[in-house]
Amino acid sequence: MTDQYQAFAKSPIGKLVIKNLGLPSPTFLERFESVTPVVKGAVLLGAAPASTLSGAIAQILANIHANSYAGNNTELQQAAAQSGLNLNAFNDGDKESKFKAVIFDASGIQNSEQLHSLYAFFKPIARQIQASGRVIVVGITPETAKTVKQAIAQRALEGFVKSVGKEFKKGIAAQLVYVDDGAQANLESTLRFVLSPRSAYVSGQVIRVSQANTVEIDWAKPLAGKTAVVTGASRGIGEAIAHVLSRDGAHVICLDVPQQQADLDRVAAEIGGSTLAIDITAPDAGEKIKAAAAAQGGLDIIVHNAGITRDKTLANMKPELWDLVININLSAIERVNDYLLANDGLNSNGRIICVSSISGIAGNLGQTNYAASKAGVIGVVKFTAPLLKNGVTINAVAPGFIETQMTAAIPFAIREAGRRMNSMSQGGLPVDVAETIALFASSASTGLNGNVVRVCGQSLLGA
Repeated sequence: MTDQYQAFAKSPIGKLVIKNLGLPSPTFLERFESVTPVVKGAVLLGAAPASTLSGAIAQILANIHANSYAGNNTELQQAAAQSGLNLNAFNDGDKESKFKAVIFDASGIQNSEQLHSLYAFFKPIARQIQASGRVIVVGITPETAKTVKQAIAQRALEGFVKSVGKEFKKGIAAQLVYVDDGAQANLESTLRFVLSPRSAYVSGQVIRVSQANTVEIDWAKPLAGKTAVVTGASRGIGEAIAHVLSRDGAHVICLDVPQQQADLDRVAAEIGGSTLAIDITAPDAGEKIKAAAAAQGGLDIIVHNAGITRDKTLANMKPELWDLVININLSAIERVNDYLLANDGLNSNGRIICVSSISGIAGNLGQTNYAASKAGVIGVVKFTAPLLKNGVTINAVAPGFIETQMTAAIPFAIREAGRRMNSMSQGGLPVDVAETIALFASSASTGLNGNVVRVCGQSLLGA
């Protein structure tokens, strides 16, 4: 579906009208293309005094061969040198240099007074970040802080990052990455994602990295040799997920209802995958998924994407519409997970990824059934994560306004409001959801467990 307003905004007359009326001016977002560097441009690195994560960050920048700069910070320069990262000099007062990404290690901030280091670093370079750029703050998980004052200061980072995401415009995305004590080695998959065009429509988000085993992978094919099942794979977001996971090396089993067999066959043929046409709500769905994956070496990744809407205000909603939505969107996930986890249905280091929705965070008019189901999906993630063993993880994405057949059917005025009410001033694409799912699916994402990341361009709705 074409965003005609976005095209109009780039025309000479459109630019004039938008400037005079103060209308949103969406930037064409850069998205991932194969065989491109993680960051296409310079990276500026900064750190608060006594920060402890700079070495890990520098090592990752060295791994991706980033063109990296830093100011006169002796601690940071020493950490970079130990990691083999060559830091170019960035001089105070330089207003000409432009940066594709700016990373600040905030782990050294111990109290609220030291939050001034954020201001001191970002204020001078706020206008020097390029379009579709990245702002990344790395801190320590507040719940693991050594003192109450430190926990408070680290929690304050969230408000800063979310506000930056709203202020900087030009398609610039801002993220906060919290790192547990001892989890530095688990940071790379997350930092690669938030630096790259893969995170084009993810902004204002908090990603928590916990300590776990590390896995060596081929970053060009992070899912090589893995088997994935994607439910609801016949079209839309599910189809995009299947394509991205296949691109990253996985054999994808495309699952949907038998009525969608023709579309399933088409998607599977495009990616060299296979199909499984079943009712996901059937009592034996988990058993059939396990059996289908066994033929491919066992199940490594399951993406719970299948879902429906049946919108009515609560006063006008029939009981069968309530039950149908809850059953497909939530109860089926619970039943399948229960079976797989109880019957060795997931390989070691397996991945469970659920698709929630911004409606499950913020609610929505006429969607009591849908919002309840999607909030329940977040509950599945939060309460299952601590129970998992053998390196298995569970995470969720929560899409906002994504350009699909479903959103194309929304009345024009509401559709335009959904598109513009976010920091990117546009709707996302199915591939944006798929790229975030690929982050969680990666074999290297061992330290990501219990996360819920919104793919919404930092929507103005929800927390």
